[in-house]
Amino acid sequence: MTTFDPAAILPDALLERFRERAAVHDRENTFPDDDLADLRDAGYLAILVPKDLGGAGLGLVEASVLQQRLAGAAPATALAVNMHLVWTGVAKVLADRGIDSLRFVQEGAVDGEVFAFGISEAGNDLVLFGSDTDAAPRPDGGYAFTGTKIFTSLAPVWTQLGLHGLDTSGDDGPHMVYAFVPRSDQVITRDDWDTLGMRGTQSRTTELHGAVAPADRVVRRIAPGPNPDPIVFGIFSVFEILLASVYTGIARRALDVAVSTAQARTSKKTGKTYSQDPDIRWRIADMALAYDAVPPQIETIARDVDTRADHGAQWFAKLSGLKHRAVTMAKSVVDEAILVSGGGSYFSRSELSRLYRDVLAGLFHPSDPESAHSTVASAWLGPIES
Repeated sequence: MTTFDPAAILPDALLERFRERAAVHDRENTFPDDDLADLRDAGYLAILVPKDLGGAGLGLVEASVLQQRLAGAAPATALAVNMHLVWTGVAKVLADRGIDSLRFVQEGAVDGEVFAFGISEAGNDLVLFGSDTDAAPRPDGGYAFTGTKIFTSLAPVWTQLGLHGLDTSGDDGPHMVYAFVPRSDQVITRDDWDTLGMRGTQSRTTELHGAVAPADRVVRRIAPGPNPDPIVFGIFSVFEILLASVYTGIARRALDVAVSTAQARTSKKTGKTYSQDPDIRWRIADMALAYDAVPPQIETIARDVDTRADHGAQWFAKLSGLKHRAVTMAKSVVDEAILVSGGGSYFSRSELSRLYRDVLAGLFHPSDPESAHSTVASAWLGPIES
């Protein structure tokens, strides 16, 4: 059995370069093109692609470790590339279950294509179960999509946008259509990404004006609403696991920074380093207790997806719960790291200041706290009676 070494794919020296650039991209509100080039050269875009197709052949367990490692250096870079990895991860989940409809994603990732995630829509709390984007069928089997997608990470660089829309044209009822569209004159990317944190993701708004997905890029057509279809499970599982990984990586970095700061700062009152202060020690212990619980949870759920474990009706509760716990833990850890590190962390030049702003983005990704609690309640108590 080959031992997986994350440092062989993301060496410390590369991560330090990413960390230095992260401050610049945050300050200037720019996309980390150099990071993406380095990741492409390292084969990172194809880590979830099978070896026989030219990828690294890793599973979600290994990808989650790598994303934690990357997020500890450059959270926005990690979150941006997350959206590409979601599609290669969905391709793996489907292929593992005998569905080869996303092989073009795997082959494209090996060739250096960048796949973006076009699912989020303003005010659409149905997420995967509905869409305000119109999907109009074409005579050749393709679809033309018209609508607006928000939080489209990788906006300046993607080559293919994976998205969904609603086809209401048929006599057999509406259908959700999942497909991929290339960049074209029918796709307009607004330059509107000016946010509190995660600025390097450049997750801009995308307007679709009849953007065409060719027939061979239409990958699924399913009924709207809650659906056990593999595309729904694939997207939800990979998305939640990799999101949890990014925010857990942020938490680990905040914990490391807090420890280093406590060991380096000296109290005028006692003459000892703050690492000897009982209150500081309690805070850092509390951070470590919270953090330590989450990486094993990510590993377990990721392995269950990789090995096709059957959690039945509990699957979505487990996945949304994992993301929720990771994000709330990460925010709590960063809050404590700020307190441990003192007033210097309040300056925008401080890495902790950036981590503090970046970690807030986790609250807005699906599943948000309300959705996670609703999903878990339904899994344990059944649906609300009408």
